[in-house]
Amino acid sequence: MSDQSEIDAEFMAKALALAWAQKGKTFPNPAVGCILVKDGKIVGSGATADGGRPHAETIAIQDAGHNTVGATAYVTLEPCSHHGQTPPCANALLESGIERCVIASVDPDPRVNWRGAATLQEAKIDVIIGVGLEEAFQINSDFFARITQLPQ
Repeated sequence: MSDQSEIDAEFMAKALALAWAQKGKTFPNPAVGCILVKDGKIVGSGATADGGRPHAETIAIQDAGHNTVGATAYVTLEPCSHHGQTPPCANALLESGIERCVIASVDPDPRVNWRGAATLQEAKIDVIIGVGLEEAFQINSDFFARITQLPQ
């Protein structure tokens, strides 16, 4: 049987593939992939829609239905934690009942930047950051460059 880090890498690769498929279609938002896994099986998946909404997490939660309770979320970019045109994805994941969240990259957007991960951790969700980090950065290098140059 594989150890957890190998399992995490395998499922994150699937989430990253979803994000790659949306690269260039989600402006002004980043291209994000999200896979929900329960009992070793994918129960929900989603990628940021064309034009940036809905977000990947929302689509994956809807896809999974009641199977989100006790699941692990694999997300290529830290779930948003601010109210914008949509409610925070970090809160949506909490409300869905996930037990664990594996995040490829922290979101450098000053409205998020570790707040999404902290929201999950404060609710006692096990959060792992950095699985697939280099590939996640490649997918959204344009977003990262643009967002880190915005006035604070």
